Amino acid sequence: MRALVTGGGGFVGGALCRRLVALGHDVTALGRRPAPALVAAGIATVVHDLAADDAAGRLAGLCAGVDCVFHTAAHVKMWGPHEAFVRGNIAATDRVIAACRAAGVGRLVFTSSPSVVAAEHDLRGVDESLPYPARYRASYPETKAAAERAVLAAHGAGLRTLALRPHLIFGPGDTNLVPAILGRARAGRLVQVGAGRNLVDLTFIDDCVAAHLRAAAALAEDPSVGGRAYFISQGTPVPLWEWIGKVLALHGLPPVRRRIPLGVARVAAAAAEGAWRTFRLAGDPPLTRFLAEEMATDHYFDIGAARRRLGYEPSCTVWEATERSFGGAAGGATGCRRVARRGVSRPASRFPADSPRPVVRPLPASVSLRAAESAIDRPRPLSAAAMRVFRHREDILPVVCIVALSLLDLVVFFGARSVAVLAAWLLLVIGPK
Repeated sequence: MRALVTGGGGFVGGALCRRLVALGHDVTALGRRPAPALVAAGIATVVHDLAADDAAGRLAGLCAGVDCVFHTAAHVKMWGPHEAFVRGNIAATDRVIAACRAAGVGRLVFTSSPSVVAAEHDLRGVDESLPYPARYRASYPETKAAAERAVLAAHGAGLRTLALRPHLIFGPGDTNLVPAILGRARAGRLVQVGAGRNLVDLTFIDDCVAAHLRAAAALAEDPSVGGRAYFISQGTPVPLWEWIGKVLALHGLPPVRRRIPLGVARVAAAAAEGAWRTFRLAGDPPLTRFLAEEMATDHYFDIGAARRRLGYEPSCTVWEATERSFGGAAGGATGCRRVARRGVSRPASRFPADSPRPVVRPLPASVSLRAAESAIDRPRPLSAAAMRVFRHREDILPVVCIVALSLLDLVVFFGARSVAVLAAWLLLVIGPK
């Protein structure tokens, strides 16, 4: 098979290219930037921006003689100008579809995302019959959904198409999920949102690649599998924050100890989004509403359709894949045992049964915010950064943003219960007599 992989320099695209070559297929990797790791592996690479205005004509030439296109390229961010998502997800996908048709490509496998059906509530065991939501919290799922619709609508006699929806992909070579968790943890910015009991699906990179290969083979064998989307995961949900704790332990990092309620996170995230959007601040907000909901709600899916129609089957559990991926990250592996609770596996304790547990002592009440900040080795509070940004403005918006971010700072530093008690005390003191 001759295959073209868009996004070949990315996590999924690179792993897919390497597997295709290992199976003896002729592969060309397409990416916006050079991919020296693929070149070193003997994989043909082409630097090409699918979002460029002149991309369509050249892309059709690159697709000539190709049997299957794997479209893994995407603009994957939690924040940014909406136009960038439209170019990187919708326009780029339209050009891929047009190029496949012009070059006579027979199959197109699109890497989508379960976020295309994400709503503002739990998703528990839902299947592909769940409709797209009426509105989206972020540009990424909105534009990804539009791209998925275009791919599925393109299915027909000349071009067979389908979409895969792998959830939270992780494993060796991860450039997104686990690095983001570790980066926040090392910077002291990782805070649990919600009660920490939410269940999520995750997808091991090896099984994500296997799903793409099964999809291509199924399209060749049976055109009726096309025109549809398929959820992909390890098949059994796990508690998200328990899994994050496992990843942190395997990297020699302490567990997450600070937490905020989802309602507080939503308010703070809305304030942060408003400030970043209004004043066009550089970088990403510390939290968005979409990210807060993803971290605090159930998100797991029925992969029965992929099993029945594509022949997909996960090769291992989430915990086994986590051990395989990161077991040697901190100079040793942590065991994993099965428990009866909700049908999931629980990572073994990092401490032997007879060893003393570490004692975490609260800071004295006399410690100032600046001293507390230094004591737990955190960057400066968000409210301090906001005051530097807004110091020359005289309207009400800076006050609202600074107050909201100050509340988030207090919750992160001292906990939601302490802040609630303080607020109640203030109301009693300064309220109407």
